[in-house]
Amino acid sequence: MIKLTPFYSRNINAYNPFYEMERLEKALFGDSTQPAVFRTDISDNGDAYIVESDLPGINKEDIDINIGDGILTVKAERKYENSEENNGRYLRRERAYGSFERSFNISDIDAENIDAEFKNGVLTLTLPKKLPEAPKSRKLEVR
Repeated sequence: MIKLTPFYSRNINAYNPFYEMERLEKALFGDSTQPAVFRTDISDNGDAYIVESDLPGINKEDIDINIGDGILTVKAERKYENSEENNGRYLRRERAYGSFERSFNISDIDAENIDAEFKNGVLTLTLPKKLPEAPKSRKLEVR
């Protein structure tokens, strides 16, 4: 017989790319504020970050995006619908209903030019990066 080593007791120092990606996301955009969050992909296209969030079954009118104090917050709500057709005879219900929320740190983002689009159950936010400020110079007169 071969003794199996449980996954959690294997080499802790092994490189985990998923942990690194999660750490990078938290460093760039902060952590989620509530346990009920939605899946989000974040990419860097050079001059902007692209945030794509899966919000299936949510209507555009039920999405609320707020910006304040360097934080962008996306709230969405999937309303529970009990259809007459099924008349409550579900054998299994796995889809989540209720409110979902996600917050991102946008201190390095040009907040005035953020763009949002909702299409086919995917919310796409374009977060343009702030342009680096040119060093200020002044002419000094010699006395």
